Amino acid sequence: MPHSPASPPSGRPPRSRRLLTAVAVPVLLLAGGLGYGLAGRGGGDGGGTGHDDAKAAPAPARTPASPVPSPSAGPLSGKVVVLDPGHNPGNRLHTADIKRQVDVGNGRKECDTTGTETNAGYPEAEFTLDVVRRTRKLLRARGAEVRLTHDGDRKFGPCVDERAEIGNEAEADAAVSVHADGAPAGARGFHVIMPGAVHAGKADTRAITAPSHDLGTRLAASFAKATGTSPATYINGGTGLDTRSDLGGLNLSRVPKVFLECGNMRDATDAGLLSAAEWRERAARGVAAGLTAYLTAGAGEKS
Repeated sequence: MPHSPASPPSGRPPRSRRLLTAVAVPVLLLAGGLGYGLAGRGGGDGGGTGHDDAKAAPAPARTPASPVPSPSAGPLSGKVVVLDPGHNPGNRLHTADIKRQVDVGNGRKECDTTGTETNAGYPEAEFTLDVVRRTRKLLRARGAEVRLTHDGDRKFGPCVDERAEIGNEAEADAAVSVHADGAPAGARGFHVIMPGAVHAGKADTRAITAPSHDLGTRLAASFAKATGTSPATYINGGTGLDTRSDLGGLNLSRVPKVFLECGNMRDATDAGLLSAAEWRERAARGVAAGLTAYLTAGAGEKS
């Protein structure tokens, strides 16, 4: 059962409740390139550890926005969740636009990146959009107000700073950015990235680090149970949890937020899972379960 909204969450600044009228924000937000080389974490803001796969290959067909059902009464009634599908299928046709640098508080990052893909050519941006849409349906059935940073309705982007701002403007109780990694073959598993303490420029995560860690821990447990997969073998000793202060999508967030790397698209076994619709439904159930556990534990209350 959700706790009373009369008491603000630990580590969250008080804020006024606003009427939320939109159910999907037509803006692509994800944090820019989800894969970087294991040896370095430069490049975009996708959060992964593999490399970004920007190529001259043709872009996949645009995925049209999906119908959005009305929220039902349920345990998440009154809660606002922002889901951020990593990257945009159209980014491949707009590489110059997404290379623009944006301010992330403690540095500058590319607006967005193309993301990675499986060796068979299944793009991360298509994967994340599908998982997010499935998750939205599950959350709305539980009563949550769900907003997307984009729904296949933009030519490219949005930039990483805009993605964070969508969650801020929605005064979201929780936000999750969904990705898939591009690490070397043989590296398997999922991991959750949580914001480190950043207080520089326009970034200030001090109020959200604790609730974001709670969200990340619950999400990792629920995702493992729903998908039957294990935490990444190549991140932070196999804990499935990582903390970073170089991702604009986290640095600029004022609401509890984490990134979820669902698996490694460059590993044949993980790629087989991520490419299967049945497994993506299980992934969505894991995300929805983690958010539900967090929000009903009283960590995501509004004042």
